[in-house]
Amino acid sequence: MLVLTRRKFEQLVITLGDQTVLVRVIDVGRDRVRLGITAPKEVAIHREGVARRIEAERMEQVHSEEMAMT
Repeated sequence: MLVLTRRKFEQLVITLGDQTVLVRVIDVGRDRVRLGITAPKEVAIHREGVARRIEAERMEQVHSEEMAMT
């Protein structure tokens, strides 16, 4: 894991092949950091819990399709 320190309004640049994702620190509070993310529409960005649910649903769909083929 890479750990970086950024101040308010500073940003990170993440390059994924030919695509660039920008992550900007919008606000820093007591227990929270607000981030702004700019990315191409093709790049899916989700909170961890949502991403896990999407992956579980995808795996369930794949399993159902495999069971239907047998």
